[in-house]
Amino acid sequence: VGSEMCIRDRYAGFWIRVWANLIDLIILIITYIIFSWLMLLAASDTLSLNIYYLDVNKGIHRGSSFLTFWDIFFHNLLPFIATIWFWLRFQATPGKMATNLRLVDAKNGKKISTKQSIGRYFAQIISIIPFGLGYFWIVIDKKNQSWHDKLAGTVVIRSRHFDKVVFEKLRDNPKET
Repeated sequence: VGSEMCIRDRYAGFWIRVWANLIDLIILIITYIIFSWLMLLAASDTLSLNIYYLDVNKGIHRGSSFLTFWDIFFHNLLPFIATIWFWLRFQATPGKMATNLRLVDAKNGKKISTKQSIGRYFAQIISIIPFGLGYFWIVIDKKNQSWHDKLAGTVVIRSRHFDKVVFEKLRDNPKET
């Protein structure tokens, strides 16, 4: 097949993907701690005015929206931007890179589109809401796809080589062979 890589049992399974996600989570937590620490050092006076505080006589109050902006940025916007950027630029998050995994289009084995990456990111909600069943689906699926992979038309493979990926045709359908 030359420089093309034939994918058979090369789909990334459940446990390797769990490890990749744990690595990503650890990186995100460390990043959050570092940025929080830097913010505290750089703007400790400003931050002290913006925290929630309890006034014994009047209940809970909130300062200006400075912390609210950073809270939204670090908890929602930064993970979204970073994940989409890594998927589009490297076909993997740092955790997937460390575990030798790559995210590709399920039909043609090429890089995923921006639309697929954004769809996959938000489809993770569907995978996690019913007790994480969409993630556990990886265990029983032929291509080890989670629900968000299926919805976005993606698959995670065990390869960091950027050769053309050729998916093996299913033997069930004689028209495709």
